Amino acid sequence: MFVVMALLIGTLYAAAFYLLLARSTVKLIFGLLLLGHAANLLIFSAAGLVRANPGIVPRGAERPLPGSADPIPQALILTAIVISFAVLAFAAVLVKRAYLECGTDDLEAMRTDEL
Repeated sequence: MFVVMALLIGTLYAAAFYLLLARSTVKLIFGLLLLGHAANLLIFSAAGLVRANPGIVPRGAERPLPGSADPIPQALILTAIVISFAVLAFAAVLVKRAYLECGTDDLEAMRTDEL
């Protein structure tokens, strides 16, 4: 299972960096989206994939039972999902505004319009 997750995360990172290096701003948005998903999966798999017990501390115990899921990475991923959604929404509005101003979504053409 860990090998499959490692291959999936590596593929997502590779595709994200490929799209981030493209000249189109739409591909840049999709690259940011894939980068966020890859980072979330990396955090999730680094914490350990456990399907057994929830990370709830029983009464009288000081820590969760062995073999239970760690709730901290799950909380971090939920926060990262909200932040990545906000960044993607901002980037989408920024790309739309740049397209309306420049008339193209090519980053090189936008750079030459400045000069």
